[in-house]
Amino acid sequence: MAKQPKAARPLTHAQVWAALDRLAERAGLSPSGLAKQSGLDPTTFNKSKRVTGDGRERWPSTESLSKALAASNASMETFVQLLGDGPRGGQSVPLIGFAQAGAGGFFDDSGFPAGKGWDEVALPATTDEHAYALEIEGGSMKPAYREGDIIVVSPATAIRRGDRVVVRTTGGEVMVKELRRRTAKVLELASLNPEHPDRMLDAEEVVWIARIVWASQ
Repeated sequence: MAKQPKAARPLTHAQVWAALDRLAERAGLSPSGLAKQSGLDPTTFNKSKRVTGDGRERWPSTESLSKALAASNASMETFVQLLGDGPRGGQSVPLIGFAQAGAGGFFDDSGFPAGKGWDEVALPATTDEHAYALEIEGGSMKPAYREGDIIVVSPATAIRRGDRVVVRTTGGEVMVKELRRRTAKVLELASLNPEHPDRMLDAEEVVWIARIVWASQ
């Protein structure tokens, strides 16, 4: 008797969502960034939307997938290839929008990510287990960073003059600048956008400062 062909294994939810994550990575975006660029609600592809309230796995809609392919200039053939890709070389790090970083509850006193409300994004590996990602919003950091860019911040990495850094002040302000000079008393910061002024902060005004180690550009 002729052998019966093996039945094809059904496509899984995890495969489809992983392919969407890879599609976003190819475009240099987070899942929420891809959703926004596709004209969808920014939370459409978030991990919280991949499971229903009663714990059942959910598929992305064909409409949202079609818009994501168009926004990332990818074909369905490309998406099918992404379905079969092996494990990615990076790691998942916590992600929030830059505007959220100034709100309370997202960082501890050392500047490490804490609390709820973080998404996740797969990015190049880092040796800092406390590393996290911020998604740039608006145009205040041009030309260095554009809206939708992802920056990876490493609280444990040593900082030197000339590094791009994220700084949080005692007043709750979070800013991205270039470190010009740091002493025991003051922090001198150069703006990345020539239309915005440089800043000089008293050391006692600074809650934490962390180095930017990667950007999706």
